[in-house]
Amino acid sequence: MKAKDIRFLAEWEGCNTILVALPDSHTDWDYILEEARDQYKRMVGAFVSAGCHTTVLTVNEVEAKQLLSDLDQSLIEYCRVEYNDTWTRDYGPLTLDSDCGMIATDFGFNGWGLKFASDKDNLVNLHLYESGFFGEVNYANQRSYELEGGSVETDGRGTVLTTTRCLTSPNRNGGLTKELVARQLDARLGCKHLLWLDYGALAGDDTDSHIDTLCRLAPHDAILFTGCRDVDDEHFEELLKMRAQLEMLRTPDGEKYNLIELPLPDAIYDEEGERLPASYANYLVTPEVIFMPTYNQPLNDRLACEMVKVAFGDKRVVPVECLTLIKQHGSLHCATMQLPFSIIKKTEL
Repeated sequence: MKAKDIRFLAEWEGCNTILVALPDSHTDWDYILEEARDQYKRMVGAFVSAGCHTTVLTVNEVEAKQLLSDLDQSLIEYCRVEYNDTWTRDYGPLTLDSDCGMIATDFGFNGWGLKFASDKDNLVNLHLYESGFFGEVNYANQRSYELEGGSVETDGRGTVLTTTRCLTSPNRNGGLTKELVARQLDARLGCKHLLWLDYGALAGDDTDSHIDTLCRLAPHDAILFTGCRDVDDEHFEELLKMRAQLEMLRTPDGEKYNLIELPLPDAIYDEEGERLPASYANYLVTPEVIFMPTYNQPLNDRLACEMVKVAFGDKRVVPVECLTLIKQHGSLHCATMQLPFSIIKKTEL
């Protein structure tokens, strides 16, 4: 497949079902399992209430259906599969458009640079393909290259935004140079304009600065980014440098990007006193609705929703409280992957 024949879909154009994986006793959610399941039930409930179809991965379909029994089942599909954990953003398929139609692209996943077990996560897409979830011509095995969905942002027009810390990590693909990464993303995603951020990091982040915790591309050459106005906050200097670099980025036509600042949530800590990587940039965009993570911080939550509305004025913003998700160092976008129905074989959808 030639790079010129493929296009990495922007999130806002490619969602007909939302892929999630339910917490189970074998996952890292075990110590707060009921709380985690309630978090996922509320999240899926928000999707379904907004009319969004949801595909639920589970190791126990009976338990999953019981948990979600009071939701509209016509908008939920269950798929039995084994997984290490629930962060489908990073091991779920990335969707490409091509001359042959939509393609579910299965990249390698090694637990965010060999930090956590990922043997089952890395096989989820292959299992879905072999079980008939994807059509035969709609699946591309790219697992020889490590790439997490949360590490790349696209505008759907050949531009990809990412971070140096993550994509040149020595524990991902042996630590490729920027130039070699650019070649890989061109060949595998059709990336013609690669934007690098060398700064930007959140305390407690396990991903080596995934872009979806820091900056997000939006229509009309806009970038939403996590800012910090508190000079005493540990993030202030790093995020200030990131903002300065964002101001230097240019579109393929040589124009500046329209920058929209998101607030940094007030510090949230776990039981051991470790700061958690809460971020408003970790929202999910669907064709009609934006699902926005909130953290029971009324002023920050409201401001973040208003700023996202500036970038996506034609979409409704639905807040989803994510205080439990953040306990495992992720949030709403990390826990989801959007998929178009056209890559799914099952016609009853």
